[in-house]
Amino acid sequence: MKYDFDTLTDRRGSHAVKWSVGENELPMWVADMDFMTAPPITEAVDACARHGIWGYTLLPDAWYDAYISWWRDRHGLAMEREWLLFATGIVPAIGSIVRRLTAPGEKVLIQSPVYNCFFSAVTDSGRQVKDCPLAYNDRTQSYSIDFHRLDAALSDPQVTLMLLCNPHNPTGNIWDRVTLGAIGELCARHGVTVLSDEIHCDVTDPGVDYVPFASVSEACRDMSVTCIAPTKAFNLAGLKTAAVAVAEPALRNRVKAALHADGVSEVGAFAVDATVAAFTQCGPWLDEMRAYVAENKRTVQAFLQKELPQVKAVPSQATYLMWLDCSALPGDKRDLARFIRENTGLFLNAGEMYGGHGGDFLRINLGCPRSLVEDGLMRLKAGVEAWEKGYEAVES
Repeated sequence: MKYDFDTLTDRRGSHAVKWSVGENELPMWVADMDFMTAPPITEAVDACARHGIWGYTLLPDAWYDAYISWWRDRHGLAMEREWLLFATGIVPAIGSIVRRLTAPGEKVLIQSPVYNCFFSAVTDSGRQVKDCPLAYNDRTQSYSIDFHRLDAALSDPQVTLMLLCNPHNPTGNIWDRVTLGAIGELCARHGVTVLSDEIHCDVTDPGVDYVPFASVSEACRDMSVTCIAPTKAFNLAGLKTAAVAVAEPALRNRVKAALHADGVSEVGAFAVDATVAAFTQCGPWLDEMRAYVAENKRTVQAFLQKELPQVKAVPSQATYLMWLDCSALPGDKRDLARFIRENTGLFLNAGEMYGGHGGDFLRINLGCPRSLVEDGLMRLKAGVEAWEKGYEAVES
């Protein structure tokens, strides 16, 4: 490999949310990576810093061109300049859009288990969550969409917006063109707009592509709002940079008004330069990172099969996260997550926060050097075995 993903970078004391933990703790929870970002991005940010003045910033042609070229060449979606709106982040953009496209008391459909901020974006806006859980096959550890259930949920006249996670977090599913087309047909039939969060789209396994919802058909394009960003793929969350793509002019005007009204459309100089560098110069870095993370996933699968078969990893085609089925273990899995952290220092997400049947799962972040993955797996094994022994002692 040309790029180094093995070197450990000390993030303690850097105000990193992920690493604001105890001295002997290993955080493998929140979704940011422990890799240094691609060198061209660092160079672009350094050049911006050396300029010494960072006032109010316009969006240059280079920003639009970077998004348009990347999505055309990487993902087969021909976006136009007019579609693109700057946002300081996908989470604040989702909240703003929910409030603009729905009325208080209306329902927003989600598919649990799903990114926890989907729930808060709806409830904090005074709207109701309409959950249509994904179907889970516990024999194959695989997820799918129950379209009969989805049709029934969308038929509720109070449902006016659907939050789609594509690729899906935390399960790692990539929804194929047929699936996305079926979602679009149902939403069109019931007059439901689709807000598609595609932030994880660039972190797919080598040889695997994601399908933008807006690329499936003209109907999907014109009924949807798509949130995209370089932040997950290139580890730029702290730079507050994202984009919202809306093809249909009337819908775009409503979204644009929402972002302006909530103050989440202010452009930052570092955000622009980092984004342009990411999408114009960093494809080779991304491809090597994807291969490295895929090997991390294989490491986890092999370890669990050999050393901890009572925990099953859901096969994942996207994201640097893995969703661990702990249903065979006794007890409340929130307590299990706390027990593992208190006894081994390994900090994972308890799956309960993602809704649905997530209470049987833990989520682990594999966007890190392999030495940390191996350390985390040993801690996981020690924690699970101690947890099981405690239950055996109580029962005996």
